[in-house]
Amino acid sequence: MQNLLILLFYGLTFYAFLPGLISRLFGFRAFKRGRAKREIALTFDDGPDPRYTPQLLELLERYNAKATFFVVGAHAEKHPKLLKRMQAEGHVIGIHNYEHKTNWLMRPKTVKRQIERTNEVIVNATGQNAVYYRPPWGIVNIFDYSLRNLQIILWSSLFGDWRYKVGAKRLEQRMMKKLRPGEVMLLHDCGMTPGADENAPENMLRALDNVLREGVRRGFRFIAIDELIGLTDKAKALVPSRSKRTMIALWLTWERLFHWLFRTKPIGSPDPSFHYRIIKYHGRTLPLSEDRELASGDPIVEIHFDNKLLLELAHKSSSPVATAIRLVREMEKRLPIMAKTITSDPAASQARAVYGVTMIHRGADRLGFTVHPLPNGLFAKMSKLYLHFLMRVLTPPSKRGKTSDRHASGMTPHILLFDMPGLFKLASAAHDEPMESFRHAPDNRAAEQTMKSIPKRIELEDELEGAALGKSGG
Repeated sequence: MQNLLILLFYGLTFYAFLPGLISRLFGFRAFKRGRAKREIALTFDDGPDPRYTPQLLELLERYNAKATFFVVGAHAEKHPKLLKRMQAEGHVIGIHNYEHKTNWLMRPKTVKRQIERTNEVIVNATGQNAVYYRPPWGIVNIFDYSLRNLQIILWSSLFGDWRYKVGAKRLEQRMMKKLRPGEVMLLHDCGMTPGADENAPENMLRALDNVLREGVRRGFRFIAIDELIGLTDKAKALVPSRSKRTMIALWLTWERLFHWLFRTKPIGSPDPSFHYRIIKYHGRTLPLSEDRELASGDPIVEIHFDNKLLLELAHKSSSPVATAIRLVREMEKRLPIMAKTITSDPAASQARAVYGVTMIHRGADRLGFTVHPLPNGLFAKMSKLYLHFLMRVLTPPSKRGKTSDRHASGMTPHILLFDMPGLFKLASAAHDEPMESFRHAPDNRAAEQTMKSIPKRIELEDELEGAALGKSGG
């Protein structure tokens, strides 16, 4: 007898206890929490109920909220019109077995039949197969992992709303604590299942009304599980692989070493947008503004965009093209700070021009820069190789498309120059000082226009970014 009990214990452990524990703790083959900025998934089990489910649907409609209903087949079979209404109002319908029985105590064949029978009820009412499954009490057995065409959905927030004695006020307090993006809230719109109180949904509806009102006030969106899964998949795609994270870490380490070795100075605090150093220019003579030129041997301020900021911009973008647009827009907003910092530096203010090398040069002329092709040679080839590698490392691979890659491959390094007198004009406008204080600086209309047109161009870049995202298939 003792051996039989031990055998039964081990059998149940491997059949149901361990799979359930693994799913709950690690989310193995089950979705239980999402990644989102302001979205929360509402899920309701055990219905539909002819008394409470219609009230719930009205409440959700009032707040433009969507939800997922995991229906018990025996209940749904009696109320097909409620399933049709759920579907018509944009909600998702999932399976919660035909009877509210635990999968621990049913054979795999019996569980399969419970699922199939409930799906038949859903199809007869809505014409669509269910794709989401929540086992009663969230208890799975090892054979549930083999279910085809069904995604197991668990939860991240459980409130005990099936007990009437909890009360609407305490239930509301519990739910308010879980008003967080990505939560999968589990509630019940029926009290007719074993262990539940028949009138418990009354408290749930009162509490949910206040929670939805507060959630909307805070800017949350209440959505169905399919949308939260989609948002989560997109968020995960932005997380770089381990090898890419290693490359990024090495690249940022190299940047810190570069700034230390070459004594660069930051622009902006506490998070710099640029770094600069003063060096002599070596290369062919390049035209600046009007009759001014940059000749070999002239002092220049060499600028470098901060790579941490570039990393942030890249991971908000869908492609190298979108990254380029964001970078130009960011440079536009931070250009006055750069002008004030450089012109306030006695040594830097004596330079002939501000100098930089970048692949992201389109639109830079509208900011007051002059743009010149990088002369062919070893430096040009190495710069192009490095910058292409940098863009591919930074941009999430799952978001790149053929069009995006084609545009990215067409980017070539160019020299950007900003004449120093123009920088003084820009710094003066940023300081809101009269131009007469810089009488020694020649006239530079481009710099004056830059400050005036920044707000309008930021709006334009937002529109261009949206177009780039669409073109690149992001």
